[in-house]
Amino acid sequence: MYTRKIILGIFLMTSPILFSACRTGKQTSPATTNSKASADKPYLILISLDGFRWDYVNQYKPPFLSEFIRNGVQAESLIPAFPSKTFPNHYTIATGLYPENHGIIGNTFYDYQKEVVYKISNRAMVEDGSFYGGTPIWVLADKAKMVTASYFFVGSEAKIQGIKPTYTYTYDGNVKNEVRVAQALKWLTLPQKSRPHLITLYFSDMDDFGHRFGPDNEKEIKAALFELDKNLGELFQGVRDLKLPVNIMIVSDHGMSTVKTEHLIASESIQNESLYTLMDNGSLINVHPKDGISLDTVFTYLKKRENHFKVYRTENTPGFEYTPMSKNWGSLQVLPDIGYYFSSKQGIDSKIRNGIGEFGVHGYDPNFKDMHGIFYAQGPAFKQGYISPSVKNIHLYPLMCRILGLSIPKPIDGNLNELKDMLKSGK
Repeated sequence: MYTRKIILGIFLMTSPILFSACRTGKQTSPATTNSKASADKPYLILISLDGFRWDYVNQYKPPFLSEFIRNGVQAESLIPAFPSKTFPNHYTIATGLYPENHGIIGNTFYDYQKEVVYKISNRAMVEDGSFYGGTPIWVLADKAKMVTASYFFVGSEAKIQGIKPTYTYTYDGNVKNEVRVAQALKWLTLPQKSRPHLITLYFSDMDDFGHRFGPDNEKEIKAALFELDKNLGELFQGVRDLKLPVNIMIVSDHGMSTVKTEHLIASESIQNESLYTLMDNGSLINVHPKDGISLDTVFTYLKKRENHFKVYRTENTPGFEYTPMSKNWGSLQVLPDIGYYFSSKQGIDSKIRNGIGEFGVHGYDPNFKDMHGIFYAQGPAFKQGYISPSVKNIHLYPLMCRILGLSIPKPIDGNLNELKDMLKSGK
């Protein structure tokens, strides 16, 4: 297998290349060496497969993932937090907190304290740790003097509580999956004192293809899945060859659903800059009334215009598992009906001009199962052949803490009891 060549090559390479993680990754964290206690702990690789819907494996049966699941544990699906968007849910997985409590409530949102609009396209904001609440798993590990590494994960590029992973990279979607896999295996060949016990990896393939072609395009989705599966197979084999006590958790932030271009709603159709400001996330629009404009006035105005969308007072909005209290949500929420989606008029015209009849979206109420993702795991901490009902992604954080031997911080929204049956007795 190609991965065996990767492993052999690691040991034959010259030392500058062998330790390229130290050279090209940024050593920004105090924990550049493992404490004696941390050096004796197991290893954990957290893999995010962005946009990987809960039913893809059953439908297409990719060989390496299918084998991985048979020899480990799986949940029927992984239930995202609302809104089922990329940044909020990756950071929920990393912290065990709902978006309300960790602060990243959307891919775009208004921050009243900073008086700025946070956008994932703004590199300065993405790398600004003051936006990120909670204690992500790599920060918790660092505080326990445990070396960590990340080849992309939401939040890992920012100094959160002054800390980044020991080895980390600035996000670049052009980096091939093979490079990410090879780097993870290189990290695991470092000397014990500098070898990361927590590694996070991120792969965007299924999200990219799901958005472009829609999740029901069997030809394109299967092709992307099998290529990704091959990359994962190389990682799995490489880890086995190293003979270290490595646990692997595979998750996704959300699923994907098909929307027809004719069902796009122009965001401009509900704009009224004299009454309010909109923060548009496609499946959810936050409405912020202007100073001096009453909430009732805005609510009445938008309710009269409902057409394949509904308007709610924020505290009454479906999808939340709690009563949203953060001012950053805005006072009202506009939700398109399932199968509809907000977009700029320019975006709609572009799709029509390019002959795009349908595509994939996400962000809807997690009660809609198309929004569900995946949770698979394997390693010395986990049972074999265990299947659980659907689980909420808030519970992954305390599970990771247990595997790494870290004290679970309080308060968090996740609960280890929800997943502990997946672990071998005594783990």
